[in-house]
Amino acid sequence: MTIFCSHCHRPLPVESSCLPRGTGQVPSASKPFRSTKGASKARRDQINAELQALRSLLPMSCREKERLSYLNTMALVCLRLRAARLFPTDSAPPAGPALGTDLLSLLPGFLLVLLANGKLAYVSENVSEVLGLSTAELLSHGDTVFDMVEGTAREFVQEKLLLAQEQPGAEVTFVSKMRTSKAFRLRHGGNRAVAVRGHFVAPHAPACAAAPAAFMALCTPVAQPPQGGDTASPDDLFHSRHGLDMAFADVTESVVYHLGYRREELIGRSWYSLLHPEDVQLAAAQHRAVASGTGASPAGAVVLRLLRSDRTWLWLHTALRRQPGSSSISCTSRSLR
Repeated sequence: MTIFCSHCHRPLPVESSCLPRGTGQVPSASKPFRSTKGASKARRDQINAELQALRSLLPMSCREKERLSYLNTMALVCLRLRAARLFPTDSAPPAGPALGTDLLSLLPGFLLVLLANGKLAYVSENVSEVLGLSTAELLSHGDTVFDMVEGTAREFVQEKLLLAQEQPGAEVTFVSKMRTSKAFRLRHGGNRAVAVRGHFVAPHAPACAAAPAAFMALCTPVAQPPQGGDTASPDDLFHSRHGLDMAFADVTESVVYHLGYRREELIGRSWYSLLHPEDVQLAAAQHRAVASGTGASPAGAVVLRLLRSDRTWLWLHTALRRQPGSSSISCTSRSLR
């Protein structure tokens, strides 16, 4: 009788096998394939159920909740968790989250609370009145203040936050263009300039000792300059001409209406001597861009504060331009009253 190996099916002598002696083991047949499709679906269903439960806890109307994507839901939950860490329920709540709708409507802008790394911890509901975006729509672009501002202003905002962090309690003010809704951009021709005024505060209650410091700010919209073909009064602006060092070479007589200085008082005076200290860096960046440029296009319009003769500050929307082959810089300044 011929015996065949159960493993390789080759004929073998009696009581022998192709397996090593002493093992006494016979290779088992390959395991049948098991699909994980059902397990994956069960996990997805469980995740979706948890997200639905989180969504139901958000303090929003049912209509707003239905419009939230899973990404928006998680972003809003993270925002609430950061706020809860900064302001626990057993401590005195901040002025921002406790404000009612009626009180928020009286503010000239919206409230913003940030962590030291720029992460959003609180945005008041009236942000939609300033930027045309709800909190959920705002978070769809990102969960940091750097995602709220235009790309060119991110480094500038980061430097301002670092400055405020180095001087806790000292107020910092800066202007930056923030992203707006599509409807706002179509109406006004671009994003909106917003003045951010705030400072870092540390939690007061002992229970908050482990909580990080927070940057609390009021974000006030700066008047939008006329766009495109909008009619604008010539009284709203004045023109000036400067050397490459930004010293005044000439200025229109209307400057007396805006700044209170006579034309003769400004000739030869540096533009930087009138700038607000917190706006010098932004103005210098604009100056470098236009001084090193070769074309006649403006080097980006910015919003700055200039010192008036009565020692008050005036917000101006300024645009610099250098004519090809010229050693002078022209500036158009529009008052934002």
